[in-house]
Amino acid sequence: MTRIAIIGSGPTGIYALKGLIASERPLSITIFEETPDAGKGTPYHPAVNDRAMLANIASIEIPPICESLVDWLSSRTDDELRVLGIERRAIGDREFYPRVVLGDYFADQFWMLVKRGIAARHAIDVKAGHKILDIKLGRDDISLSFARRGGEAGEAQFGHVIMATGHDWPENTEVAPGYFSSPWPADAIRRIGPVEVGVLGTSLSGIDAVVSVATAHGMFLRDEDDTLHYQPEPDSEGFHLTMMSRKGLLPEADFYCPIPYRPLDVCTKSAVERLISDVPDRLLDEVFELFKQEIVLNDPDYAARIGLGLSTVEDIADRYFRVREEADPFVWAARNLSEAKANKATRSTVEWRYAILRMHEVVALAVPHFNDSDLKRFHEHFKTVFVDDYATVPHQSVERLLALHNVGKLHVRALGDDYDIQRTDDEPGTIVSTDTQSMSFSAFIDATGQHALSASDLPFPSLRRADVLKDAQTTIRELDKANASFRRTGGIDIDEDFRPRVGPDLTNHLYCVSVPFLLHKLPFVQGITSSHELGKRVARAILASISRDERLFQFDGSREAT
Repeated sequence: MTRIAIIGSGPTGIYALKGLIASERPLSITIFEETPDAGKGTPYHPAVNDRAMLANIASIEIPPICESLVDWLSSRTDDELRVLGIERRAIGDREFYPRVVLGDYFADQFWMLVKRGIAARHAIDVKAGHKILDIKLGRDDISLSFARRGGEAGEAQFGHVIMATGHDWPENTEVAPGYFSSPWPADAIRRIGPVEVGVLGTSLSGIDAVVSVATAHGMFLRDEDDTLHYQPEPDSEGFHLTMMSRKGLLPEADFYCPIPYRPLDVCTKSAVERLISDVPDRLLDEVFELFKQEIVLNDPDYAARIGLGLSTVEDIADRYFRVREEADPFVWAARNLSEAKANKATRSTVEWRYAILRMHEVVALAVPHFNDSDLKRFHEHFKTVFVDDYATVPHQSVERLLALHNVGKLHVRALGDDYDIQRTDDEPGTIVSTDTQSMSFSAFIDATGQHALSASDLPFPSLRRADVLKDAQTTIRELDKANASFRRTGGIDIDEDFRPRVGPDLTNHLYCVSVPFLLHKLPFVQGITSSHELGKRVARAILASISRDERLFQFDGSREAT
């Protein structure tokens, strides 16, 4: 049987496993998981997350594995739901749940897949508590070196390897006294005392950090009117949180929209693919024109309000954010939350928001084809519009921020583009300075989320060699197209099946679906829906490769017999 290894048993690895066991041909599949609990995934693991941390994906958006999240929750006993902290009447396809609940769901689905795979005659070996130390590409196979938790090291060879290692967080997040490079693991930041706390980042990662620290010094309670309040502990007078970002804006509340998505009319996949082929030198500007036409068609009033017809790639973000930037962030959050709740109750859709949401995956098709200049313009100006639109947060997350602000425990500050963060290695304390202000914090959390990584950042020594994997590259625009040059842009250089491009003497059966190494060229590859697409794509590619190899083998055999 063909030997396949999956490194990581989080959502991407799970969806890849689902695709592989659909093969009628028996396969040998080994899943390596560094933690003792296979199937949960780092973003949803109880050892990393606070139970108060919410996932920002509604259950209807999670692609079913063996069953949907709603069906899985509905089949739990009352005692099981009580442990999960969920009331049966609160189960619904538009609801949001704690990250650790999704972890339990994924783990249960993972083991159901394993059982189904074994019943379908596949050989499946789950190696929990095994850390991959190195990946060595050979001519015909891939060698994995691994160490078992508390045991001996080993090595094994495989025909295909899926690198689904997920997010990359440091083992020790308190890199200096009182300075945390990540909100995870949540236990680390929950040890912060009742002091001035700075949080860099206002997205869901920033909210995760705020909620984790806040629940260590108080509790959230609902009154009889269903309004959420924050009750600080008596000894927490010195406790205060400041969230900071370039614009000083809070994310908007999740908005109601039809799912599955309605088809686009102008900015379609076929239209973007045509532009990729026909106008590579002005691709970004032509895609932007499609974007504008789609908005005008869906919501002409909004287009007129922001002057969309006169907008450019360089100023679209200014037009998009202008009204919010002029408002107090918490006043805007309260108003936006009220609108989002009313729209959910009446199943009403804000059409411009829905149009941008539907377009982000289509526009993403063009990003790998941008030349160096357009890629830079996209990241600096256009990308933020899509990120803000699709990175809305659960209503409860906004309620928690408002509750903290209402008792004077939370404020938001805009840092602008030019700010400085100073920390010391001797004593707790961080100073954040801009041109107009200086803020001092006894504890500081960098909650800006996962950053893009390059080939040189890989944790596997053999892959870091200069002659093995390389950073992705883009074309530098040249007047003389015959002399076009290229510039390395970060990320790993991969083909359409997510196989890193390697030399002629090395197998190309390594598949990189680890998010940090894809972000620069694929900026919207985030979350569970992306995990589903990545896992499905590489499983299909592996099965197609096995089928091709068998046909070649049969052809060679019949030729030799003749």
